[in-house]
Amino acid sequence: MFKKILIANRGEIACRVIKTARQMGIQTVAVYSEADKEARHVDLADEAVCIGPAASKESYLVMDKIIAACKQTGAEAVHPGYGFLSENAEFSRRLEEEGIKFIGPKHYSVAKMGDKIESKKLAIEAGVNTIPGYNDAIAGPEEAVEIAKKIGYPVMIKASAGGGGKGLRVAYNDQEAFEGFSSCVNEARNSFGDDRVFIEKYVLEPRHIEIQVLGDSHGNYVYLNERECSIQRRHQKVIEEAPSPFLDAATRKAMGEQAVALARAVNYESAGTVEFVVSGATKEFYFLEMNTRLQVEHPVTELITGLDLVEQMIRIAYGEKLPIAQADVKINGWSMECRINAEDPFRGFLPSTGRLVKFQPPAEVPGQVRVDTGVYEGGEISMYYDSMIAKLITHGATRDQAIERMREALNAFVIRGINSNIPFQAALMQHPRFASGNFNTGFIADEYPKGFDASMVPHDDPALFIAVAAALHRSFEDRDSQISGQMPGHERIVDDDYTVIRGDERSLVEVLPANGGYDVKLAGETFALRTDWQFGEALMNGSLNGKPFTVQVARVGLRYRLSHNGTQAALLVMSARWAELQSLMPTKLPPDLSRFLLSPMPGLLREIAVTVGQEVKAGEKLAVIEAMKMENVLKAEQDGTVKKIVATAGASLAVDEVIVEFE
Repeated sequence: MFKKILIANRGEIACRVIKTARQMGIQTVAVYSEADKEARHVDLADEAVCIGPAASKESYLVMDKIIAACKQTGAEAVHPGYGFLSENAEFSRRLEEEGIKFIGPKHYSVAKMGDKIESKKLAIEAGVNTIPGYNDAIAGPEEAVEIAKKIGYPVMIKASAGGGGKGLRVAYNDQEAFEGFSSCVNEARNSFGDDRVFIEKYVLEPRHIEIQVLGDSHGNYVYLNERECSIQRRHQKVIEEAPSPFLDAATRKAMGEQAVALARAVNYESAGTVEFVVSGATKEFYFLEMNTRLQVEHPVTELITGLDLVEQMIRIAYGEKLPIAQADVKINGWSMECRINAEDPFRGFLPSTGRLVKFQPPAEVPGQVRVDTGVYEGGEISMYYDSMIAKLITHGATRDQAIERMREALNAFVIRGINSNIPFQAALMQHPRFASGNFNTGFIADEYPKGFDASMVPHDDPALFIAVAAALHRSFEDRDSQISGQMPGHERIVDDDYTVIRGDERSLVEVLPANGGYDVKLAGETFALRTDWQFGEALMNGSLNGKPFTVQVARVGLRYRLSHNGTQAALLVMSARWAELQSLMPTKLPPDLSRFLLSPMPGLLREIAVTVGQEVKAGEKLAVIEAMKMENVLKAEQDGTVKKIVATAGASLAVDEVIVEFE
């Protein structure tokens, strides 16, 4: 087996690969940019080499620096993770020429399958179902519009070398096709160094289901069943699960066999994923693309099959045979993954950067709860890289059990200092349509057409928040009583009865000390609550009728924010006996764009599309900001005239920094 491997990546996936390599007795080498010098993957690896400035195009995307690091450290093989150089055929070929193993498919397989235009042609030759479209690179936005009209709207404009939602737009008319083409080209060039774009028909009410395959150098292939990835926002996956709640055994077998046929056609050697779009009405499925790398969502497959996919990739690269045949592949229970991203769901999911003042994931439980992350408490979330900071994975005997464990794990996941999408993930886990399995890739757009806010998640048990509010109030009273009791003549006796006001309702609550916490009696029920309250933060753990729950509490100004299952409320302590629960709405309003165009996020100002004195119409492009590897087009909200260009293209912007001033 290899004695030392280098991981040509960063963050969560670098830490993930290091974990398996260490279990296999393999030494690891991390590479890092100047922005990542204190990153977790650098600390975990046996050795680390700095490969350049923060920008990925000057560090993680520079092949010469990766190869030089291999030679410097004596690494025999490179695991590319996902993103960056993971699907770059030239990188695979150059490593091979240098006598360094690429822990992934051969360069010719990467070239054939990593190119979405060529892969579609090969899929047709291999007898795989494909979507109608234009499979050659498109020269410009005008040609894109003409092609889109011939295919028929809606269409998908996709970067040939794209992945992870980068370089992808859906267009419903000529204007969207024209603008979407330009954005796709720019994103593709910046993220992958390849600006070729193609167009295909967009299937309405689609489900996104992918098949995990393994192939070795001895001609053996298996498919490890499917993953459902239909819960997406802007074509980026939010929740993944395995198996799919939609597929039947016959469709699973047909899709798996086609995926293997495609892998066999290109002599595929490693872990790979064949992605399909499946009709929710007819179960007809069409090939989308093949990702010639490890997928972000690979843990859900690991938990239902018992296979470590990173280990299999390493063993295949070393020349070993697959340890299983197709008949050995089973489905053990159900697994689910939530991507925890540094973004603010209450401000249109804008990227959030800064220091992780508190980062406390839920406790890992083998076979039940798993956390894959590349960050740590006190670390910095940079604007230069992807917004994902962790993956939360749960497993259960049934889908319902996996969901229930995910709900509790999200409730216990504490992140402070930056905003995260945990409230949104928790709300999705509570949504009846998600629980039923009756959804498609348009689920989030359909259910949250105007965005997401806390008022959209009414709690199914208001009594729980009332009980927690009363217990917290009692804990404050007990603390004050202890302080007062230290002074002779100032002893206080704390009462057991409290009133919690919620809207027009007043609830009388009895709170009794019990086993280091409190038993809260409300409307004939008893909530058993325990907490480790300190410094304005707490996880209030409790149970009702034997069923456990966790409520997060955080100090926000003069109020306390309570969070549970995606619902948030504010607690205002009014007196020694009274407290009020208020609905919690985001206090920061969207910036006023009537006279100023403000940057909605920290990022790099790629383009200013207007000039001084220009008259602009509502919906017209004003500027383009790049943040966390995504291009964001800012458009005019109303007609106006440009008075002054304040910012300069190429500048790094802070949130709400002025870009353009209008008359």
